[in-house]
Amino acid sequence: MSFNPLEHRGIELDEQIRNWRELNVAPIDPDETDPYTRCRIIALNAIEVEAALFSHMFTRNCPDIEVNQKLAQLRYIEQQQQRVVNWLLPGEASVLETTIAYEQNAVDLTAWVARMEPDPYLTQAFEFGVLEDFDHLYRYANLYEMVEHRQAEKIVDRVTEVMPGRPTPMHHRHPFDNVRKPYDRTTVDPRSRLHALTILAAEQQVMIFYMNTGPLYMEQIARQLYQEISLVEEEHVTHYETLIDPAETWWERLVLHEYNECYLYYSFMQTESDPRIRAIWELHLNMELAHLHAACELMRRHEDREPESVLPPELPEPVTFEPNKAYLRELMATQLYLTTLGTGFVREAHERFKRMQEQINGGENPPSVRVIEEHVEQFGRDYRLETEGPHPDPELREERKEPK
Repeated sequence: MSFNPLEHRGIELDEQIRNWRELNVAPIDPDETDPYTRCRIIALNAIEVEAALFSHMFTRNCPDIEVNQKLAQLRYIEQQQQRVVNWLLPGEASVLETTIAYEQNAVDLTAWVARMEPDPYLTQAFEFGVLEDFDHLYRYANLYEMVEHRQAEKIVDRVTEVMPGRPTPMHHRHPFDNVRKPYDRTTVDPRSRLHALTILAAEQQVMIFYMNTGPLYMEQIARQLYQEISLVEEEHVTHYETLIDPAETWWERLVLHEYNECYLYYSFMQTESDPRIRAIWELHLNMELAHLHAACELMRRHEDREPESVLPPELPEPVTFEPNKAYLRELMATQLYLTTLGTGFVREAHERFKRMQEQINGGENPPSVRVIEEHVEQFGRDYRLETEGPHPDPELREERKEPK
């Protein structure tokens, strides 16, 4: 059944402030929860964080006090939502366990978006990025077994495979080559706007998390791996944010942010397996509907435009967390060794790429290589979770060392 958020008013803004007891939600059980429930929590936290950061930037660029007051009201409520969503994650989970969940979220969310994206260039951008997140999952899973002596299978629950993707050392590109070509706001499919904003938010969350938690480790290999991958995530944020047309007005972006929040809460309400968590998604959807209407009214008042000019007539197909094993294996078989040149994608390493590799690595193996070497030295093998047969790339399949 179709759902148009513009036809539903939701909960009145003045009734949305919650007290401390209401905000103090019980976290999920890390041992019993569906891994995709955890992914939905992580994805929605990313969306709420992006909404807050965008709202603050809007305020810093807006001289209208009344507009800033409305933004502050919406932002405070959404910050309460963020606290509820993020506080659903269990305190007993280690940083590495949360990291692996972040990467599982990035892999299966980006893979789904790539499969559904109508624009071929954006599809390629999402496919390019997901193979790098897939490799990060593999590197962190090896670190997890080394540091905590546990296996990532318990976290990903076999719905997502753990094995090499595009090797992380290949992710270090010249900054020029991380800038993509933006879609055209006047002709773009509305779904593409939502897809780009969603994946940007997810990658931004990962970047911020890694750059702040990496130094908290005592183990040198852990500190170094977080440092390396956090810089790759910086590249990913550039990669995705430059897909968005910079000519979009502040009012368009505000409406799109609110609409996207409605879209994701509605999507996850449809697919959530935990009734308690589903009730939170439903509550937040009804709050976001009012936020969307407030944003639409601001657009009408300050730009004399109807929000329907940038929004879909109804919500697209619900965003769904589901296994993407066959799709990812196909990408690894056909796109594993792509890199970028300018705004395009190429199969051959070029001079600027090689120069960047020399500068960043300084003639040594980067932490993403050393973590595998140290794991093999400690356990006699690397850690992988291959549920659909051996790795599709012969070179990476042959690299695996089995116990003697």
